[in-house]
Amino acid sequence: MDFQVVVLAGGNSKSLTPLVSKDVPKPLLPVANHPVLYYVLHQLEESNLKNLIVVVEGEDAGLLVGAWISGTFVDRLHVEIAAVPEDIGTAGALRAISHYLTAKDILAVSGDLVSDVSPGAVAATHRRHDAVVTATLCSVPISGSSELGSSGGKDKTKKPGRYNIIGLDPRKQFLVHIATGAEVEKDTRLQKHLLHAVGQMEIRSDLMDAHMYAFKRSVLQEVLDRKDTFQSLKQDVVPYLVQSQLKSQAVLSGIPQAEEDGNKKVSFPNNQVMVSQILANASTPSFHELYSMDPDGFAQTRKTHKCCAYIASSSSYCVRLNSIQAFMDINRDVTGEADHLLSDNVIGPSPKLGTKTTVGPHCMLGEGSEMGDKCQVKRSVIGRHCRIGSHVKVVNSVVMNHVTIGDGCIIQGSVICSNVQLQERVVLKDCQVGAGFVVTAGSEYKGESLARKEK
Repeated sequence: MDFQVVVLAGGNSKSLTPLVSKDVPKPLLPVANHPVLYYVLHQLEESNLKNLIVVVEGEDAGLLVGAWISGTFVDRLHVEIAAVPEDIGTAGALRAISHYLTAKDILAVSGDLVSDVSPGAVAATHRRHDAVVTATLCSVPISGSSELGSSGGKDKTKKPGRYNIIGLDPRKQFLVHIATGAEVEKDTRLQKHLLHAVGQMEIRSDLMDAHMYAFKRSVLQEVLDRKDTFQSLKQDVVPYLVQSQLKSQAVLSGIPQAEEDGNKKVSFPNNQVMVSQILANASTPSFHELYSMDPDGFAQTRKTHKCCAYIASSSSYCVRLNSIQAFMDINRDVTGEADHLLSDNVIGPSPKLGTKTTVGPHCMLGEGSEMGDKCQVKRSVIGRHCRIGSHVKVVNSVVMNHVTIGDGCIIQGSVICSNVQLQERVVLKDCQVGAGFVVTAGSEYKGESLARKEK
């Protein structure tokens, strides 16, 4: 389809401390014992989009991610790793690699997206409408704490959320207004010329930006070059394109209006008829062909660029791993209602379980892990090669690889990172324990973040 795919994988992330580290950058955080980046790459492979540029923040993280991709997707994908500086944002990352972008269209997707939405369908929609941008919109996930506690110790569902206000044309094909959560307070304002042009608009606050965008490369590069302060695709680039779509392409490109329009004129007896004509066209894609009055009272047709929306089915799964709560939710979902995203067995090939040990539904036990007698595991993920003693209870938690858990420990609503050692009778509720940390015997923590100091 002449698409270049750019996966914006990130690197370190303050919102995910202490889960991320120098040894485990964000793209390699495990979701159901697969790095989160696996899910995006698998979806791209399924859509036959196999030529990728994976952008990672930081040279060290780039080497780790590149090594994992080479080992996992060998002979399946053609991947180039591009390391960029940290904290330059998604637009900054694309600007940094712009010299690699040569195709007619670019598909940019966040590396922390866990979804069953087809990237190929988004690309096809973009190409069909000849759009400058196509944004993927999904239903807002029903987030909240797991059964017996959340990662932060509080019920996240009770907090007011930040909403995106999205305006769509009547056919729900075109994105005609967007205000991101950071901008939205009690009300939102729409420009008169926008309402005149579109005629009718459907305002939605139940859709989230999935951070999967198709761009016309020439327009994207022009915006990145001109607007060198733009850092975010979501906050800066996409709203700019949406706001400017009802302006003439001639104006945007600096071409004289007459040259762009070919001097084609249509006479209207008065302004009222012109407005009526615009409103009559509002329910079809032709609202992108607007009419403007010249000084002689003639109307000129102006073609404008198109900003499209790909609205995923309400039954689609679409969540970004951008917080500790999201990390907990996604791990729970992928081993539960969204287990179709997994291509392997829920219980690994060779875990060893002691007598009277029970593993409930919606759990995953990694390869090579062992559990002692009379343990209980409920709605949790246990990583590979873990050593778990007897009388241990793990509920609504994620335990990563090579973790040692002593006898009598109780772990609830918590994340235990790789190579952690929990000595006997440790009790953790709604905690995060960073890689390599040792929790001494008999300790009890609630709502704590435990981690070694970075050297």
